[in-house]
Amino acid sequence: MNEKEFIPYGRQYIDETDIEAVTRALRSSWLTTGPLVDSFEEVIAKKTGSKYCVVFNSGTAALHAAYHAAGIGTGDEVITSPITFAATANAALYLGAKPVFVDIAPNSFHLDPAGLEAAITSKTRAIVPVDMAGIPADLDPITRVAAIHNLTVIEDGCHAIGANYKGRKIGSIAEMTAFSFHPVKHITTGEGGAVTTDNENMLTSLRSFRSHGIVRDKELLSSASADEVNDGPWYCEQQVLGYNYRLPDINCALGLSQLEKLDYFLERRKTIAARYNEAFGDNPRLIIPPKPFGETGAQESAWHIYILRLKGEKLHRQHLLERLYNRGIGTQVHYMPVYQHPYYRKLGYLSGLCPNAED
Repeated sequence: MNEKEFIPYGRQYIDETDIEAVTRALRSSWLTTGPLVDSFEEVIAKKTGSKYCVVFNSGTAALHAAYHAAGIGTGDEVITSPITFAATANAALYLGAKPVFVDIAPNSFHLDPAGLEAAITSKTRAIVPVDMAGIPADLDPITRVAAIHNLTVIEDGCHAIGANYKGRKIGSIAEMTAFSFHPVKHITTGEGGAVTTDNENMLTSLRSFRSHGIVRDKELLSSASADEVNDGPWYCEQQVLGYNYRLPDINCALGLSQLEKLDYFLERRKTIAARYNEAFGDNPRLIIPPKPFGETGAQESAWHIYILRLKGEKLHRQHLLERLYNRGIGTQVHYMPVYQHPYYRKLGYLSGLCPNAED
């Protein structure tokens, strides 16, 4: 079967406007961090209804930076969903914290708010709901629990740019929301990510963390440095152990061009999902994605992926995947519970922890 006959699981959409935007960036004076970074951040903030945005070179870097900005460190605990890409939990491990998994709700892809109270301990610092498949998590009850226990909500919105929760844009609700711009996502920068926030202190921390922990703004320098150094704009200082997580202008040029098509991409995905719902909705052996909050229409999915579940013991997933592949249709499984990966088993996580997720 040649490439033209095969429908891949995911593929970016790049047109001439994208190519022209990148070409202009290549011909400019800036290839790394330049003016297009600021422009990209401004447009993302506007699109998501947030005050601030900081872009990174991957969605994983964005999550790592958000956890750092929330003050998460060694010995802390971070509550999240087991049905997510491993990076959601890995970002806690990077900082010496422990991921704590709360099972998904029945007939849902999302962390069950009803399981939060039992999972919270004196070590808990943050709750990280995941907008699985582009459908927003049930954020209101999660936010209420977080407020009672003085916890930070960091939303993993990597699947959900353009989605809405009860009339509010994803990216404007949680204290921080992370996005991904990997080629299978709604828009792409090649690799890339972002964090949105309304909190100015978190903004400062995010910016510092993505650039080695180094600051240049005189207002942010340590008091001793501010008194001793007055030589001008050359001076900078490393205040924390940060990383090189910067996103180059070349990638931001592509991202800006892609953002102009975001509304079209979202509408196209919605149309395809409606077609799938119509085709599969009455099939007794398939379960189509749940409607958010039943029939209330309280959410609008960004339709990152369309998840079909199988019912009936005689229907085996691998057999179906192979049949689809042989007919030129690419598929993927999203996801095995994070704690079932071999690395997490070595850390002591056991099967049976989250029955709904495992089912």
